[in-house]
Amino acid sequence: MSIKNSELILNPDGSVYHLNLKPENISDTIIFVGDQDRVEKITKHFDRIDFSTQKREFKTQTGYYKGKRISVISTGIGPDNIDIVLNELDALVNIDLKTRQPKTDLTSLNIVRIGTSGSLQKDVPVDSFVISTHGLDINGMLHFYQIDDICNPEIEDAFISHTNWNENKARPIVINNSQSLENHFDSDQVYKGMTGTAGGFYGPQGRVLRLPLQDATLNSKLDNFLYKDFRITNFEMETSVIYGLSKLLGHEALSLSAIIANRPNGNFSKDPKQTVENLIHYALERIVNI
Repeated sequence: MSIKNSELILNPDGSVYHLNLKPENISDTIIFVGDQDRVEKITKHFDRIDFSTQKREFKTQTGYYKGKRISVISTGIGPDNIDIVLNELDALVNIDLKTRQPKTDLTSLNIVRIGTSGSLQKDVPVDSFVISTHGLDINGMLHFYQIDDICNPEIEDAFISHTNWNENKARPIVINNSQSLENHFDSDQVYKGMTGTAGGFYGPQGRVLRLPLQDATLNSKLDNFLYKDFRITNFEMETSVIYGLSKLLGHEALSLSAIIANRPNGNFSKDPKQTVENLIHYALERIVNI
């Protein structure tokens, strides 16, 4: 049965609605960045760029780095944007856009997020890198999908108990990364841990301007959470949804974060641009061998 026009929206040229992409425009290896200006900070290292487009905050460039075809896409900020990007990327490779029917033979994409983040642990310093072993979803977006098979109830229950999680909020979800990609990108240069993914920058991450918080102690509870070998190393707004949707759709995903702030120590990187540049080099040298 064909997917209705209202559910899978295409532009007049046949490209997917938000990303403005056709299947031939992307590689099966994709780097996610949040900021559209960071796309060219990566592709400036490419041997050549064969394709470039932008619509809204979604900027895409596809080219070659040391003979490896790679696409770089800016997702913008937050879980809702990841929902758009991952669903439309999956449609490009796993739905026949002419017949509007899912394909029989499915393609698995390799997705690597290169982002910035703040550390929640004193021993994870600014200017370091973190591999997210898990995404801790505290924003609720994934609950709109059937997620039972990707959850880790034991860790989730421990987190709910530790934080005295408010029942009016969506149940936290813990999702594993791609173990094969973690093994590929792992080294003694990186820290590893669980990454919390909030649905906003201010209240959801414990920042107070004029509005009081439902739980003013949540950040300290995140800092102190420890269950077996699991602790929360950093906090941002995309990782858990990248992991969750990738698991559900059959893609491999890994999130790499440049730590530019340390919340418990109260300090900020003196040269965050260089820290991000260092992470870009680290990632590209490993991506070529995927």
